Order: sequence, then structure tokens, then C-alpha cells
Amino acid sequence: MLDFRNANSLWASVLVETLVRLGLRNAVVCPGSRSTPLALALALYPEIVATPVLDERSASFFALGLAKASRLPVAVVCTSGSAGANFYPAVIEARESRVPLLMLTADRPPELRDCASGQTIDQQKLFGDFPNGYSELALPEVQIGQLHYLRQTLVQAWTRSCHPVPGPVHLNCPFRDPLPPIADGQTEALEAIARELDSSDFFAHLGDLQFSAPKVQLSIEPSAKGLIIAGPAQPADPEGYCRAIAHLSQSLGWPVLAEGLSPLRNYGTINPQLIANYDGILRNREAAARLTPDQVIQIGPLPTSKVLRQWLGQVNPNRWIIDPGDRNLDALHGRSVPVKCSIEHLSIQCKPKPNWPNPYTQLWLTLDARFRQRISEVFQTDAPIESKLTWLLSQHLPSKTPLIIANSMPVRDVEYFWQPGDRHILPYFNRGANGIDGTLSTALGIAQHHGRGVLLTGDLALLHDTNGFLMRPKFQGHLTILLVNNSGGGIFEMLPVSKFEPPFEDFFAMPQAIAFADLCQTYGVDYALIKNWDQLIAWLNPLPLNGIRLLELQTNRKTDARWRQDTLNAIARDL
Repeated sequence: MLDFRNANSLWASVLVETLVRLGLRNAVVCPGSRSTPLALALALYPEIVATPVLDERSASFFALGLAKASRLPVAVVCTSGSAGANFYPAVIEARESRVPLLMLTADRPPELRDCASGQTIDQQKLFGDFPNGYSELALPEVQIGQLHYLRQTLVQAWTRSCHPVPGPVHLNCPFRDPLPPIADGQTEALEAIARELDSSDFFAHLGDLQFSAPKVQLSIEPSAKGLIIAGPAQPADPEGYCRAIAHLSQSLGWPVLAEGLSPLRNYGTINPQLIANYDGILRNREAAARLTPDQVIQIGPLPTSKVLRQWLGQVNPNRWIIDPGDRNLDALHGRSVPVKCSIEHLSIQCKPKPNWPNPYTQLWLTLDARFRQRISEVFQTDAPIESKLTWLLSQHLPSKTPLIIANSMPVRDVEYFWQPGDRHILPYFNRGANGIDGTLSTALGIAQHHGRGVLLTGDLALLHDTNGFLMRPKFQGHLTILLVNNSGGGIFEMLPVSKFEPPFEDFFAMPQAIAFADLCQTYGVDYALIKNWDQLIAWLNPLPLNGIRLLELQTNRKTDARWRQDTLNAIARDL
């Protein structure tokens, strides 16, 4: 697949061939002139699915979604100038949530920089310290030594995007004219290198890179009041992840507080000591005091629950924080010890033993069952309570559905109300920086990889990324968007600032007067208004095979905020 028509085409084809040999299968390409050599090489390579996307911010989040789902680096390409700056939010999210991305920003050559040549900015380390690595490639040259350099630089970029902690890598790629594959006066040199370069030998040593897991030993003291807390997780092998935690739980006899943004609640029978309603239980002061642990194993980041975090900060138990990465995951600054390995590796060290729940574990299980029963009773209502949407999804989504959960209220409702089961739902989320950037585009990338998906989002998060709908003609697979339209930012109703009006409504809630049916018609997206819960359940089973569909649930933001707080607190008091 090497292209010897000019220096730029040869350079770009070696770049793409190297990445393909390393494992690249997806690329997202934004329009522009300076990136022409890269765009042509990626678009014409048969082993790469190259997707053209108009908006750079949307493109980078679409690539983020593909990379989350495939767990392989995805290349995203743009032209020179301010185009690359639109990648910044996705670069930040990729860094914070540990997603491998290759950001390829085309650039003008050095002699055309800083001289008003047009569409030129300083792109050196454009994304600051957020990328795992940065390099500016040399200008394309028709020399075998320079091609060796290019190949090795790309190997390093690929490696740094995957190991030891996945994340984004930025390659700035300058090109001189001519940008299309037309004669550039180097015909003889190109013919000579075409004779010299043996592709089968040049790329022979490249292949999927293998990284070994660290060997870590952990000595845990026996405890009658031990607790396992599992935070947000998107593991490569969800069932294996759940079995590893279940094995640890059963070996120690400790209950598992399972965040809704992990696969644990979707593999419920694997772990009989699973606790889902910890946020509600801990609102009861007497119960919270009786449940104080002396030891905690924390797996990954802490769950979203503010109630849980405040409780842990107050009781301050000894904690082991299990995570293979290099981040500080103790936002409480407590008595914690980082253990740099995966939970799968750690669980291998535990010897299984029959261990019936001790009184401490049994108390957790009893309170969790009571809370779950009361939640089931209060949701026997036909009212359009937005929290009921999450509760229903946990019981009615088709098996193994990828569910993309937007930030703000959707992630909290999943934590509060997602019921344990065995539907093997695959939760996805952008909780690295916790922003609403690129929500729709990320969901489209995840759904395209899996062939289907469901996005649970509020109105502001969706409106922040409606340019994602521009991908509809090229999108492969199906995405159902479950839109909770409560006319503004529901999360702010949960904060003290909601009591200050003015300026709360205009400057925090920010309601937007958008007719979503009209918006969908503009983009060619199917639309329906959810009129009752039975209708919604019917629309979910089965999901369509193709296209994008938006189902809108219209709710009252203020009523829902009061309902959520009053209901959780009332059930907690009755425990």
C-alpha cells in the first residue's frame, strides 16, 4: 500500500502502514487542505474504517467513543490552524479517563510559520501536559533513514497511547506543497527508494505490542467489618472483572458496594454480597454509624455518591486503593495505601473459602433488600418521574446493550436507582473530567463499534453536541437516544444555589426553548414523544438495527428534584 507518487504520499503511506501493523483499525478525518496526505492515505487503506466528520470537536469525541469500545487507539486527523484546538476537550477526557487516542494535527512547514501565511498558529504542545506523549514529525523526505525514523516514532507514539496507562498522544505533522499526490520534482529519488524498500522486511517486526502486568502482593488483615467499594469501571472483560471482585468478596466475607457505572450490578448473581443502595442506606444516621468499617478495599475511583464520600471521610477507615494506573485516587486524603495492580491480578492471590456472611455483612444485605423493596413500591406510579426511567432501563433493556450515560443527573440516577440483575448491560460514560462535552458524538462512536447502543441524556448535554447529528449519513448501526427534557440543568436544582432567584434560572439552570421534534426533522433523525411507560418498554424491545432515534421524556425539573430528595430521605428514615 506504499504510495511513491511524491514525498508526502510516501511519508503518509508509511505512517498509515506502520499504524495498521500495530493495530490501528479506525480513523476519523476532518476536512482541510494541509492534512491532504494523511486524509488520502487513511481513506484509501482497506483495513481502516475512515469516517469523515465536519466538526473537529465532534470528531474527536466520536473517536473517543470508538476507542472506549474497541480498547484500541483511534487516529483523529485535522488540518492546520485552530482546527486542532477543537480537539482539546476530548484530549482532556481521554487523559482523565485513560482512553488511547492518536491526535494527528497537520501543520505548515517551519518557513511558513509566524509570518502571516494564513491558517497557521503555534501548534507545538498544543494540548499542554495532557497527552501521554508529544512529537513533531520531521518534514517528509525521500530517504530510507528518515523512513526508519518515522516508523520508530510511530511505534513509540502507539506504545505511549497504550502503556503503562492509556491516553492521548499528539503528533504534529508538517507538510510542504504539493499536498496532493502529484509530481514534486523527486521522481528519480522516489523510483530509487521504491527499488530499495522491501515492505515485507521493513514492517516485519511490527505487531500487537504486549505488556505484562505488575506482580503485587497484598496482605489483608482478617476483619469482621471489612468493606469492598467498587467505583466506575469500563473493563475489557466485564464478566471477568465481576468474577474477580466476587472471588475477593467471598474469600474475605466482605460486602461489595457497587457503583452503578460499573458492570457489577449487571452481573448480579455472580456476587451474592452485592450492595446497590448504599447512598440511601447511609442517609440513615443510625445505620451509617452501625455500618462503620475498619478496613476498606477501594477498587478504582470512588463512586459518584456524595453521601458515601462524606461518610468515608468522617469514619476514615484504613483503605487499600486497587488500580494499575499512576493516578492519585484518594480525593479524601485519608489513611490509604495505593496498590498498583488490577483487581483481576489481585484476586488470583486470594484463596477461596466458605465464608457465610458475618453479622456486619448481613446487616448491609438486610438494609439493601429493604431499600430495594421500598424503591420498587414508590415506582408503581404512572407519573413522568425522570428517575423511573433509569429504574425501568435496568429491568427492560435488551441483554448486553451498550448504555452510554451522560453526566450530571443521569449518572446520579443510575447510582441511586439502577437495580441489580443479569442483563449484562455495558455501561459507558465520560467521567474523566465529568463534563458534558461530546456526549452525543461519544455515544455514536460506541454504538458504531458495537452495532447498537442507547444514550441516556439530559437536554443540555444533548444540545451541547448537536453537531454530532451531522454524522448520521455515515453512521453504521443504531443509536436510541433517551432524552430527559426537563428544560434546563437538573443537577443545579440539587445544589444550594437553586435557592437564589434571581439569577438561578437564567445563569445556572439555563432552560433552552428547543422543539426537539423539529431538530430531529432537520437532521433526518427519527423522533417520538414518550407518553407512558408501557410505550417506552415496547420501543426498547427489540431495538432497531439501523439509524438514529430520539425518544423524548418531558419532565418537570423542580418537581423531580424534590421527589428525588424527599423519596430517598423518607425511605432512609424508615429503615
